[in-house]
Amino acid sequence: MIHGKRVHVVLPAYNAARTLAATLAAIPEGVVDALLLVDDASTDHTVAAAAALGVPTLVHPANSGYGANQKTCYRAALDAGADVIVMLHPDGQYDPRLIPAMASLVALGPYDLVLGSRVLGRGARHGGMPLWRLIGNQALTWIENLLLDRALAEWHSGYRAWSRAALEAIPFERNADDFVFDNEVLVQAVHLGLEIGEVSCPARYGDDSSSISAPRAARYAGGVLAAAVTYRLERLGLVRSALLRGLPRGA
Repeated sequence: MIHGKRVHVVLPAYNAARTLAATLAAIPEGVVDALLLVDDASTDHTVAAAAALGVPTLVHPANSGYGANQKTCYRAALDAGADVIVMLHPDGQYDPRLIPAMASLVALGPYDLVLGSRVLGRGARHGGMPLWRLIGNQALTWIENLLLDRALAEWHSGYRAWSRAALEAIPFERNADDFVFDNEVLVQAVHLGLEIGEVSCPARYGDDSSSISAPRAARYAGGVLAAAVTYRLERLGLVRSALLRGLPRGA
């Protein structure tokens, strides 16, 4: 608990058996009130590893996608009464020691959502991010900042701390079940006028880190651009998008 706020950490998992224990061991003590792992039909022993570590787990009967996994994570955390929800990948890519800082910035304000940016500080390349991914990350980020009138260092981090109110305001259930879910919720947050903060996050890329193939990365990029363009056209009054349908327009 932080400043009287219940902090829940959700772990969207797929084949994370080898890295789960080390990830959990790095979470600072006395901060997290509840853990939940959602397994997206892993083909390894992720569920058994979570059970051995005493981590409450929900299991998708079939592989549903990264976005679908997040939907289950967030819905369950909200149902469990979380005030601050931190999404932490169990593959060890993001540093769990940042949970207190990220959760505090949400619990105390001024942010509704905090991202762990791999680009700030010494940069993602220091942690082993492939060059092609970094170039794509920053190219998409530049375009998104332009279209959404923001100045984020990175739009593509999977390390996020949300306020309860933010997730309740965002209709995340209507979003994609694949990786573009990550950007769709951010576009919705911007449309609602939510405050987004960032902290510098060292990242680690190893053989056991999750990754996205080049074809899926291309589809992701297309989805990201479509969401950003749709936002700008909606702001100009030229289209009505399903992504933003019924949402009040923030500042």
